[in-house]
Parts: sequence; C-alpha cells; structure tokens
Amino acid sequence: MSTRWGGWRALVSLLCLLVGPLARAELQDEIQVYDDAINAPGEVGLELHANTTLRGREGDVRPPGVPGLHALRLTPEFSLGWTRTLELGAYLPTVTDADGPRVAGIKLRLKYLPLQTEDGVGGFAGVNIELSRLGRRYTEVRSTAEARFIAGYRTREWLFAVNPTLGVGLSDGQRGRSPDVHLGTKLARSLSADWTVGVEHYAGLGTVGQLSSGSAQDKQLFVVLDRTAKRWCFNLGLGRGLSPASDRWM
Repeated sequence: MSTRWGGWRALVSLLCLLVGPLARAELQDEIQVYDDAINAPGEVGLELHANTTLRGREGDVRPPGVPGLHALRLTPEFSLGWTRTLELGAYLPTVTDADGPRVAGIKLRLKYLPLQTEDGVGGFAGVNIELSRLGRRYTEVRSTAEARFIAGYRTREWLFAVNPTLGVGLSDGQRGRSPDVHLGTKLARSLSADWTVGVEHYAGLGTVGQLSSGSAQDKQLFVVLDRTAKRWCFNLGLGRGLSPASDRWM
C-alpha cells in the first residue's frame, strides 16, 4: 500500500510542476467521464466515439474552413492494458461534413489507476495523461497535453465519478499562459446487470488564474444510457447546453 501511494504522490507532484498553459481544442472528439474502467494486462480494446451538434450557440458563426455545426465527429480509440494499473491508448479523430471525411489529427494517452474497487465496490482514483496534435482548422493551438484526474465511488447500484482536468499548450507562444480548467461529473444508477441510466455534466470553468463567470462557462448536461457487458459496451447520450456559451443540443 505504501509503495503504491508513494508512486501516486510522486506522479501528482510531477503533474503540478508540468501543468502550464492550456490549449483548448475546438474539436469535441470525445464526450466521456472516466471511471474505474481499465484493460487487464495484455487486453486490447477498441472504442468508437461519435457525436454531432444538433443546434449550436445563438449567433454562432464559424470561420471559413472550420467544420460546420452538424459535422459528424467520429473517433476510433485503441487501447492496450500494460499492467494492472497502466493502460495505453491512441485516438484517430476524424470529421465528416459537406467536404467529406477528413483525419483531424492524432492523440496518445496513458491511464494510471492505482486505486481500484474491490469486486466492483469501493473508491477509485487515478489520472489520464494525453498528448494531441490536431490540424489548424480544429484548434488554435495544435499541440497540447492534458491531465484528467479520475476519482469516484461505486456500489452495486450506483456510480459517481468526477474528472477535474487541466491542460498544457505545447505549441510556440503558449508558455506562461494560465491553464484552462474543465470539470466532468457522472451519476448513474443500475437498471440491471448490464444496463445503467444516469446524467453527465461538463463545465469549462475558465483558467486557473481567472475562473469565468457562470454565464461565460461552457456547461452541458447529458442524459445517458449505458450497457456494460463482458465484451461489448454501449453508451448513448443527449446533451443540452445550460449557458449562453454552450451549444444548445449535442
């Protein structure tokens, strides 16, 4: 126990030193609250993330060349369990709109989950570190890093998970800028052995140096339906923007 938590404290300290300027990606390739899910050692996984904006912000005008509101964002994610507490992953974000499908960039990640539930019950905690490189039409800062902290508690019937997230801009001119802060939370209730229903809330809170006012924060609330089985998992969500800075429907 002491060795495990010693490594965890060292990683948190390192992240605190590394976190600097955030580059907020304009491409929503993944809408997800991370919980205690992690691949077993040697296990290979494939997830397919798909989302689209049904109705955007009022008066939202996209610059020429930027994908429209109704573009389909489709992102395959490959994962590999490295050890019991470490998982590697890679994303290949794509966007399909009136101009056809395009690869938007690439993302790599490392998930570390030192605190795990016992027999599916109890608390869990970890962090997911992500490096990304996206095209200029999708983000102002092409190279970014992200530290998504994972914490929560699971019972036989309920799941609560929270993801405070900080990001780092790696492109030129980003050093010294205050990092953005995002927060994702999830509360879900089991309907059966395989199905759960719940809500997910996502909020862009501004920067570490200056949090945004409530109306300026990007807030979305999703109603979600999850199927969790041994080999196949499924997640469906319908989201509603809660502030003027948010898209109306996702």
